[in-house]
Amino acid sequence: MNKKWFRIGMVSVFLFSVALRFWGLERFNTLVFDEVYFAKFGNNYLTHTPFFNAHPPLSQYMIGIGIWIGSHIPFWHDTVNGLTGSLRSPWTYRWLNALTGSFIPLVVGAIAYQLSYRRSFALLAGLFTACDGIFLVESRYALSNIYIVIFGLLAHWFLLLALDNQNRRRSFWLVFAGIAFGASVGTKWNGLWFLSGAYLIWIAAWIIHLIHYFPNPKLFFTSFSLKHPQSISQDLEASTYSPSSPSSPSSLSSQTPLQNLTQLNIFHMLFYLGIIPALIYSIIWIPHLQLDKTYGFIAVHQQILKFHLHLGGNSPNVHPYCAAWYKWPLMTRPMAYYYETAKSITEPLPVMGPPLPAGAGQVIYDVHAMGNPFLWWFGLAAMLFLVGMLVSQPVILWVKESRFSVPKTLSVDTWIALYLVINYAANLLPWVEVTRCVFIYHYMCAVVFVFLAIAWFVDQCLRSYYQQLRALGVTITFIILAAFIFWMPIYLGLPLSPHDYKLRMWFNSWI
Repeated sequence: MNKKWFRIGMVSVFLFSVALRFWGLERFNTLVFDEVYFAKFGNNYLTHTPFFNAHPPLSQYMIGIGIWIGSHIPFWHDTVNGLTGSLRSPWTYRWLNALTGSFIPLVVGAIAYQLSYRRSFALLAGLFTACDGIFLVESRYALSNIYIVIFGLLAHWFLLLALDNQNRRRSFWLVFAGIAFGASVGTKWNGLWFLSGAYLIWIAAWIIHLIHYFPNPKLFFTSFSLKHPQSISQDLEASTYSPSSPSSPSSLSSQTPLQNLTQLNIFHMLFYLGIIPALIYSIIWIPHLQLDKTYGFIAVHQQILKFHLHLGGNSPNVHPYCAAWYKWPLMTRPMAYYYETAKSITEPLPVMGPPLPAGAGQVIYDVHAMGNPFLWWFGLAAMLFLVGMLVSQPVILWVKESRFSVPKTLSVDTWIALYLVINYAANLLPWVEVTRCVFIYHYMCAVVFVFLAIAWFVDQCLRSYYQQLRALGVTITFIILAAFIFWMPIYLGLPLSPHDYKLRMWFNSWI
């Protein structure tokens, strides 16, 4: 794929994302799901109303900024309500989320490109991300999870750009990575998992390196590239393939920015990805603490922790849509953000109110926070394939050499597999120990790496010599696109007959 068609493809993915997120953004003139908190909180900053928030305040700042800008735009105010505490159009408290969410497919594509320099992989990653349902739903309402994801992904992209540069340019991108990590945590605490993923892949890179260079453990505390330039060129897989020639076939080289992770020493990590994120996180709190002086910086964190510890366990008795972490990958318990019925499609769109008598509702308006089922299921299979690929390499060497070993030279695809598996685990496994009621949207930070995994697998199929594998790649892509179109009405809240609604609820646990 040449550069021209790659750019056309990525711009098309972006425009597709924008169109879906802005179309009918004012459809429900009410507060949908947690807009009852976040839209109100955003407006509270504009009306100088003190309040307690159970999360860090960055996403509410963003929503508040969106409300302020939207209120000064002289159109898109056909419908208004006072549910936020002021007379506002739904468009004003939703548009900035919609715009922000539109960029997520581009950032995912950018990460894919930076991992491999393969344009086809990047385009597929962006396309598949644009074809997911829960990201579309979360982008269309004044909710916070979009900001955790985009800041966390931007941080990883900046980190990859830093690894692809040297000296001042590297420091420049590392600073931005630290800022973005701090912003992700400043949205919700689980933004920390993105940061932990960066640390874990760095540790993994050093472990692989030290297995072969154990006699000199002091390397861990120094910048390897400055001390041993010859070793880098010989032992860290340097080759003729470089970012300046992205069209070079990967078979000629195993070059990837990830192998430069050992050029970052522990002091780089602690400063750029430790002190800077902590500083940014602390600064984010200043406006909120100036508005609400009830608690200081330490006390407000104690109150937030207390709030989450008393939410109760993962039981339908606590909330009907509670779903433990192990239910997320197979999407066994998505949740309805909005559900209303009407007698006919010509009636005004319903706002939250008493339900119609049984059998009276002929039109269903449902906004369902669920992913694209086939994208998630195929993606999980691709992630398991990557795990198997990683495990098989040392096992094969063990069988051949009768001792534990890891390959001295890792290919681009092995590094990609390591990066995706580690970051997926870093964003999913911490939830194993969480006992409070959690929901499927908490999986959003992990599932983006599933999108990258299936994009990588399909790209490998499409680039294969074997016709059967190419056909498999095309089939998977077609099924994902068709599934997105099929379930789109429940992502966008379009009117459905009871039959069409049930047609999309494949399992009782989805309802």
